[in-house]
Amino acid sequence: MSEGSPVSIIDGSGSLYEGFITDPDPLKCVITISRTHKDFEKRGYRLHIGISPIKNQDRFEWFVEKSVEIGIDEITPVISKNTEKPGIKPERLNNIIISAMKQSLKALKPVLNPQRKFIELVNSDIAGIKMISHCNSSIPCSRIEDVYKRGMDAVMLIGPEGDFSEDEIKLATGNGFIPVHLGRSRLRTETAGIAACHSIYFMNQ
Repeated sequence: MSEGSPVSIIDGSGSLYEGFITDPDPLKCVITISRTHKDFEKRGYRLHIGISPIKNQDRFEWFVEKSVEIGIDEITPVISKNTEKPGIKPERLNNIIISAMKQSLKALKPVLNPQRKFIELVNSDIAGIKMISHCNSSIPCSRIEDVYKRGMDAVMLIGPEGDFSEDEIKLATGNGFIPVHLGRSRLRTETAGIAACHSIYFMNQ
């Protein structure tokens, strides 16, 4: 880019800045800010997804990337009974988050929390309507649209490839989480995470 080229800058805290290059030196590029947008495209709700890490890191990274592009505020990797491969790469995931922010022009950086045990997360004080998505046919589930209403803050739990155990589902419901389903299809963990993210996004349009 050369002198006079327009640029947009995000700070990760919700602000977007428009400006132009006044000194294109690659070692100390100088940009003059011409316009500031505070709370750029701020949404009227917050979404926190707690999701199990999966064996295929690439698929988990795909979930992180796409959820940021759609719109998410907080991601917590959750270690449950059937999680087959605990562990994430925080530095790499945060780089993916920043890249997805730039791609989709988001100014507020989603929070990537340290991974937590399932029992710790469901017993913690979390703000918003709390939901848990699972595939256990013996435990009735509601549709998301019957539980969540536009403008609400939301917390959604998504299980591992082997789903949440029955005891985990009962523990969650005992702590105020409402069982919900994401449709008739049995979805992969990362697909379920995206489906949940888009469902909340769609209901807020």
